[in-house]
Amino acid sequence: MDATAVRAQCTALLEEVSRAVVVDDEVLRTVLAGFQAGGHVLLEDAPGTGKTLTARCFATALGLSYSRVQFTPDLLPSDVTGTHVYEETEGDFEFQPGPVFANVVLADEINRASPKTQAALLEAMEEGQVTVDGETHPLPEPFFVIATQNPVEQEGTFPLPEAQKDRFVVKTSLGFPGMEGELELIDRRASRTSQTPAVEPVCDDADVRQLRAAPEAVHVEDDVRRYIATLTRATRSDERVDGGVSPRGTQRLFEAARAVAVGNGREYVTPEDVKFVAESVLAHRLVLTADARVDGVEKADVVADITEETQVPTVNYTAPASATAPNRAD
Repeated sequence: MDATAVRAQCTALLEEVSRAVVVDDEVLRTVLAGFQAGGHVLLEDAPGTGKTLTARCFATALGLSYSRVQFTPDLLPSDVTGTHVYEETEGDFEFQPGPVFANVVLADEINRASPKTQAALLEAMEEGQVTVDGETHPLPEPFFVIATQNPVEQEGTFPLPEAQKDRFVVKTSLGFPGMEGELELIDRRASRTSQTPAVEPVCDDADVRQLRAAPEAVHVEDDVRRYIATLTRATRSDERVDGGVSPRGTQRLFEAARAVAVGNGREYVTPEDVKFVAESVLAHRLVLTADARVDGVEKADVVADITEETQVPTVNYTAPASATAPNRAD
């Protein structure tokens, strides 16, 4: 793995997306980490904050096929996965792929659809395939879902099942821009004639394969592995939590931390990489107790407290003979 080349590619990708989206750099880095980790991303925010634009820009910058599914209460599972249609010329039923057959799928306002339709994405997100009428169809590779949802307090929303939320590597929020960001939005709009900003591809197929494969070669010291497991296990014993992070969540934190490390141009993971994605990976997997919900406890605060209270290891990394890296990372 050429960590320097991967970092340069990540930087070029994020800079291109930033040309169209005014959002904190850490949010874009988190979305990219979800893609590199081989998982999926959930964006939750109020309407108009740029969730859909962010998803579309990532797909364009990556040079991948893109499809959008607008989730509504009357959307059926077959509207997502596809269905068999009778072809008179052939005298038989043929499978017509649904919008899920794309490299990057935007599941827009996913929590406005019924739980049955939401569940139609479960197999696709976990196994990269869909089964329709007993017949299994592989999805394009890579397959990446960016789902957006409005806050659950809004009218006309259905809460995502815990099994569905667990399929997302990270959940993050774009948030509202500050005053400078708001003014930048106006300035950008004033300097062009179209409402939608343009983004150009900065990756080809080889670049995308390298971005996804690079984290697999990142080294994680035993002490950092124990640190990851300690954080996730602590969520299961916290008195504010009724359901802690599953073993799948432990693996996802490990994978996301490796993706962050390679995005920073390193071949090894530091505790800071783990901290960077801990909230985004762990918070949405928690189920708070009734008392905690009444008291207004936030899931992010639980993760922050656990991260603060857990002892951070000191990592001494020795690069293999075939690689070069700093001798020490704090």
